[in-house]
Amino acid sequence: MENIFVVVNIILAIILVVVVLLQRSEGGALGLGVSQDNFTSSRSVSTFLTKLTTIIASLFIICSIVLVAINRDEIRKTQSVLELEENKDTDLPQIPESNK
Repeated sequence: MENIFVVVNIILAIILVVVVLLQRSEGGALGLGVSQDNFTSSRSVSTFLTKLTTIIASLFIICSIVLVAINRDEIRKTQSVLELEENKDTDLPQIPESNK
């Protein structure tokens, strides 16, 4: 189940990047823009891409939250590296403590 959400999250991230790059650049940044010959008006294209971006971003955030909810028990069990080392390999010989 977790693997399905990871794959969906990766696909949504790629689609989100592509949709953001397709939007018309307001400040001359990295936007690729879309030719106005393909659509009736540039306003309808930007409205469509804005709505599509909002929907994909919302799905991406929801999928990310679901992934965290699925893994929260594993996250709680995580200890610090020092605690893990102390719990691991207690069969090894230990350095005796000095009695001063």
